[in-house]
Amino acid sequence: MAGIHRERPGADAMSGATGDPAVGIGEQVWMSPGWSNSYLVGTDDDRVVINTGMGFEGPLHVRSYAAVDDSPTRAIVLTQGHYDHVGGVDTFRTTGPDPDVVAQANFTVWRDDNERLEAFRSRNSAFAFMDAILAAMEHARTLGVGAVAQSRPEPTVVVDDRLELTVGGRALELIATPGGETFDAMVAWLPDSGILFSGNLTGPLFGHVPNLVTIRGDRYRDALTYIDSLDVITELRPDRLVTGHFDPIDGAERILEEVATLQEAMRWVHDRTVEGMNAGVDVWTLMDQVRVPDHLDVGEGYGQTKWNVRAIWEHYAGWFHHRSTTELHGVHPLATAPDLVELAGADALVAAARAHLDAGRPVEALQLTDVVLAVDADHAGARDAAIDATTALLESTGNFWESAWLRRSLTKLGAT
Repeated sequence: MAGIHRERPGADAMSGATGDPAVGIGEQVWMSPGWSNSYLVGTDDDRVVINTGMGFEGPLHVRSYAAVDDSPTRAIVLTQGHYDHVGGVDTFRTTGPDPDVVAQANFTVWRDDNERLEAFRSRNSAFAFMDAILAAMEHARTLGVGAVAQSRPEPTVVVDDRLELTVGGRALELIATPGGETFDAMVAWLPDSGILFSGNLTGPLFGHVPNLVTIRGDRYRDALTYIDSLDVITELRPDRLVTGHFDPIDGAERILEEVATLQEAMRWVHDRTVEGMNAGVDVWTLMDQVRVPDHLDVGEGYGQTKWNVRAIWEHYAGWFHHRSTTELHGVHPLATAPDLVELAGADALVAAARAHLDAGRPVEALQLTDVVLAVDADHAGARDAAIDATTALLESTGNFWESAWLRRSLTKLGAT
């Protein structure tokens, strides 16, 4: 039965590399956990490393592998371009005689996006990850790892669709999965062992709906391409699925059932959104009404269906929702907040916010407190109402990103 998300850790359990000896997971494969797990594949000759962690984790992953296999590194395989997969490449390049760096053909496009938007994306990710990353960096420092820059690797081997490699007599097949967490995603298949390294093909948390666009800010991810990319798992029928985070999943039938459920859930959300668009239903109504059917047991710990509805809408139709002429102009939605406060009075708006909150409508309450706080950031009544509304939303969600955002909002509001 599907529903593996109920058994596996959530995103809050992610943590940095430890430097402890790597964990053997069978078939001459070792795992070094971290912000994104790194894996070592042993062969009769040299070794293959799959993903390298953040920059400061690279030396710890190297240390972890040296305790179990000190042979040279022949190839470094990157399943996607996110920093937690590629940051340690430069460190690993010192563990072999000029090892190849293998990535999908769109890797450089993704890398260049990261570089041109580095300040924007770092700033917009900080609310979710900064404290934990700083703690992981401090742990690395106590183990003797100084400042290590994030690698900006240049692939030496590029995978367009599929590529077969043989290292030390061991066959690997690399397969592009453009519907993965990034459009440069690919998986690594060990055909002789029945092991598939899926990276974050299904998202960082296996068994959960994906983030078609994360609130930290990335390119949109196409729902149908995501569905199609998961077909690679059905095609290969792995006995063991080794994901980007946490322990592997065992059992071909269970893996296939989970993947079929993920595909059906996304297909349902996609089709209901498209039907609503054609019927003239606005995006906010669809975000509120479209739900994954109860018989499809998938989690929403990282992505959320309501966000995916909007991502599907805007992927097809762009940012203009035909709601108001104001959407067409560069005027901030709260530009008229001073007029509203002057006409209605701040206290009256706060009272209305309280009425919404008492009726179980915390988002509507925040719409009103936003107006007041845009004019008077120190208005005690508006701030207290916003704290209560934000707290109510925090208590009602189990989603990593939403929880992190709400906690950050409470801090900004001065909640104690």
